[in-house]
Order: sequence, then structure tokens, then C-alpha cells
Amino acid sequence: MSARSCNIVVFFIIMWLAVSSAYAAGCRKKKKNPKKPCKQMVLYFHDIIYDGTNADNSTAAIVAAPAGANLTTLAPQFHFGNIVVFDDPITTGHSLESPQVGRAQGMYIYDSKNTFTAWLAFSFVLNSTHHQGTINFIGADPIMNKARDISIVGGTGDFFMHQGIATITTDEPGDIYFRLRVHIKFYECW
Repeated sequence: MSARSCNIVVFFIIMWLAVSSAYAAGCRKKKKNPKKPCKQMVLYFHDIIYDGTNADNSTAAIVAAPAGANLTTLAPQFHFGNIVVFDDPITTGHSLESPQVGRAQGMYIYDSKNTFTAWLAFSFVLNSTHHQGTINFIGADPIMNKARDISIVGGTGDFFMHQGIATITTDEPGDIYFRLRVHIKFYECW
């Protein structure tokens, strides 16, 4: 191969590298500001634990309890060992009479002997004119903190592959009925 032929081959290789790297740089997604959510919403869910007398309007039930415990009464010592499953209404406002947009379905496990805390695993199943799909949540809930964050690990429908953080506050505390305010902040939106 002559020197001229080598120069032409080297020139084309350099041009190919330059064009392909410029193309790749243009195709990369720009990172969004990680501190600014791509989508936000605030919803409320209302939990009414079955206490043995309220079967008609309860939305949650104790399904496991410490040995010998009653499944209609939360255990003493920070409810440690209770597992509760729920199918709670989700509303756009504080009141149960506010427009309902779906159901919160999942479970929470009281997992500490030292303070009120729970481990949560649940989905918001939304079925309204504004939103269709699910949002999936999982993580620890230190109940005594005024506001606490829980991970949003994915979703379906309008929330396909969304991820973020939900800030939960206990809007109405209680043993049988409580209401949670959930400020949803998505940082990954597809």
C-alpha cells in the first residue's frame, strides 16, 4: 500500500470517528435537573381498619398478628408484628366525599418494637378521566416523623416506567381511621 493510500484510509477513519461521535453526542438524552420533578401530584388515601364492628365501611384488615393476638385490635408495643392489607379509596381532597380517582392497594407491616414505624408496599390504581394506570411504592415509613419519603419504583399506563419520591404526611391520625396526604414527585418520566 502506498503512502497516499494509507493517508486516504487514515483520513476516512478519522472522518468516520468524528461523524459517529458527533452523531452519538446528539442522540444522548440531556439530563434533566435532578432536583426538579418532571411531574407532580397530590392525592389522599383513607384507611379504615376493620375492628370487628365496621365490616360495611372498612377498607383494611389485620391479616397477621403476634401469637394469640386478636385480628380486630392492633397489638400493643407499637403494633409490632401486625400485618395489614388494604384497598383504600384515593381522593383528590381531604374528605372521603372528595372526587375518588382510584384505589390504594397493598400492605403495611409494623416492624419496630421501639417506635411507630411500618414497612409499606402498595400501588395506586388510578382510573379517572385525568389518569389511568398504576404507581408502585415501597419502603420504610417512620410514622412519628411529620413528613417522610417513600420510593416510587415504577408504574404502568400514564405512569409507565416513572420513578421518584412520594412525601407522605399523616393528614388525619387515628387507630381505626387515618388519612395520608401523598405528594408524588416523579423524577423519571417516560
